[in-house]
Amino acid sequence: MGDQGSRRVRKRRVFYVPGYDPFPPRRYREFYRKEGAAQASISGYRIDMQAEAGSKGYVWRVEAEIDGAQTEARVQVLVWSDLVQASMKRGVLGTYLLLARTLWTFLSTGAIPAMVRLRPGTMLAAAWPAVMLTGQLLVALLVGGGIWWAAAALLPGAWGHVPGPVLGALAVAALLQMFRRMDTRFFAYYLLYDFAQVAAHRGAYGPALQQRLDGFADLVAQALTEDYDEVLVVGHSSGAALAVSLAAAVERRGLPADGARLALLTLGQAIPMQAFLPDARRLRSDLHQLAASRSVAWVDVTAKADGVSFWLTDPPGVCGVAPSDQTGPLVFSAAFSETLAPEKWTAIKRQFFRLHIQYLAAFDHPRDYDYFQITAGPVLLADRYRDRAPSPSREARVFSPHRSLA
Repeated sequence: MGDQGSRRVRKRRVFYVPGYDPFPPRRYREFYRKEGAAQASISGYRIDMQAEAGSKGYVWRVEAEIDGAQTEARVQVLVWSDLVQASMKRGVLGTYLLLARTLWTFLSTGAIPAMVRLRPGTMLAAAWPAVMLTGQLLVALLVGGGIWWAAAALLPGAWGHVPGPVLGALAVAALLQMFRRMDTRFFAYYLLYDFAQVAAHRGAYGPALQQRLDGFADLVAQALTEDYDEVLVVGHSSGAALAVSLAAAVERRGLPADGARLALLTLGQAIPMQAFLPDARRLRSDLHQLAASRSVAWVDVTAKADGVSFWLTDPPGVCGVAPSDQTGPLVFSAAFSETLAPEKWTAIKRQFFRLHIQYLAAFDHPRDYDYFQITAGPVLLADRYRDRAPSPSREARVFSPHRSLA
């Protein structure tokens, strides 16, 4: 944790970095509104929010009264959904070629074996796109082959007019297109594209994403010079790696001595997916930097029930870049099965993507993790968890096959 003095928060600026999400950021605002109201009702405090008209970017304002203290927060989504959308524009054939290339990248670099050793359960979920897409291809080929055989057996005199191979190929193409249109149920294409955008540059940030990160750093650095007590960067899912690099870049520019405190909250992180690749030197350097920082408070929250995160892993530690004087992050579990009501837990425990956004939602029996108190409450992130011990089952042993720094 950062070595920061204690003080109450009157005003906070929050920058939220989404994961690999092609949808526009409006739904994050509405989710915050709905779940914030629910958490306030459960925990007995007041929280009100409204969209900020005329802002550049996607911003909303939050006013809260918690434990007798009144606070204001200005929350902004750092949008990269347009880059996500661009990376998903592929046909069926292009997607299968992408699958082969992505698998080769992760296997040939040793990243997949290392991630399997680290969190076997998470990698079972990660195998879903390869298994599902391969299964869809096999079904299509079997159906297409059956049509070819039927045409040859039943229409031997019609080969010149309705050739079996053509009918079979058309059936294969039609079935694969149908499966793709059904991906809102399967999420195979979506998860593949998430892995692929990381593998495309073997863990490095592509030029477009690096340019976007530079723009984000300008926004955060500017906020640190304004009238805020804390500037909080929140990274969720694949956005956690971006948030790490963002916070590190801002710290390298220099933090104001008497200005706002810079803090980092990573939720449901999948950092090893990128950091275990050979060219992720920038990300590993940023992990190394923040792990030794006494200026940036860093808290990492995951849950074992979240099957698409690398739960309770210390990112600098498992990547082999933790310094000897490591100060962060504080790694602990949100303990979904214990902090949600039994009926709610039963309803969502098999809904992988709903569980994956639970960090941003209300808890029926919250312990010391409350997303809305963290983002809109009167306590600095460093102070909130100053005496919090990491979860006992935190994994910090080295697993990454690649440890070079930028």
